Amino acid sequence: MNIEENISLKNYNTFGIDVTAKRFISIDSVYQLQELLKVEKDIFLISGGSNMLLTKDIEKLVVHIDIKGVSIDHENENEVFLTVNAGENWHEFVLWCVDNNYGGLENLSLIPGNVGTCPIQNIGAYGVEVKDTITKVEALHIETGKLVHFSNEECKFGYRNSIFKNEVKGKYIITSVSFKLTKQNHNFNTSYGAIETELTSKNIAKPNLKNISDAVIAIRKSKLPNPKEIGNSGSFFKNPVITKAHFLTLQKTYPEIPSYIVSENQVKVPAGWLIEKAGFKGKRFGDFGVHKKQALVLVNYNNATGKDIYNLAETIQKEIKSKFDIKLEIEVNVI
Repeated sequence: MNIEENISLKNYNTFGIDVTAKRFISIDSVYQLQELLKVEKDIFLISGGSNMLLTKDIEKLVVHIDIKGVSIDHENENEVFLTVNAGENWHEFVLWCVDNNYGGLENLSLIPGNVGTCPIQNIGAYGVEVKDTITKVEALHIETGKLVHFSNEECKFGYRNSIFKNEVKGKYIITSVSFKLTKQNHNFNTSYGAIETELTSKNIAKPNLKNISDAVIAIRKSKLPNPKEIGNSGSFFKNPVITKAHFLTLQKTYPEIPSYIVSENQVKVPAGWLIEKAGFKGKRFGDFGVHKKQALVLVNYNNATGKDIYNLAETIQKEIKSKFDIKLEIEVNVI
């Protein structure tokens, strides 16, 4: 196993933050990972680097998970059961599913990152969450080196949340994720207005998986910056859920405030709308700022530090709390 020293992580995180890994190794098999864990326990994991903000050099051994492979476990007339290794690129996997007419993930097209990180924050977009298709998650216990399987229920999925962000954080390394997808009678989710509008503009009345995936890709490209061009981590904040009473109070001052009903007494408000209303959309502070098309996205224009981005996030949080009495939660994992 080849452990390198003083490696820049600029190309290993979508924010493009230039911090240094004192020691670095790339792992491409479960066996190799098990062997490493026999001698190294104090490690820092990195995969697609899409959901993290690095604010300092990493003293621990940085382990890059690059385990590849997709396999069909079994299938029937209506469903296919897949196991996908953690190092597979998420968007490329979604496109592969669409090409093979496997339904369930098309609304999650163009989300950055790798498959292994998708269960951690239960990625979601346009009315779909990945928890709805996951059957189990395979993970390696760092202390014992043993493989463990978490059922969907054991993952304790919630909104942008899972057991991997809470009780077992730092104790396991996800090595593969298993999915159940449809082969026919797909349950198309086009309820989000943006998808319907995009399909209508293309005169598509009866969409297929590719139509929906293409629509999502077009929408995301129109709103979100490409991390290869402008450093970012997608949505930086969670959409806050507030009480209905709180929402009704805000609605008196802001009649146009958008919302989504979560339950009888809870309402979800778009964080991007709050940030834009507070005047941050498109604001640039030297090498960092808030994206001009989507206020939910903080960006590194070139040479920003992780602390620059984090300080901006804190400023936004304070302003949203002051203006709307809403606490914005950071979705990105701050290191």
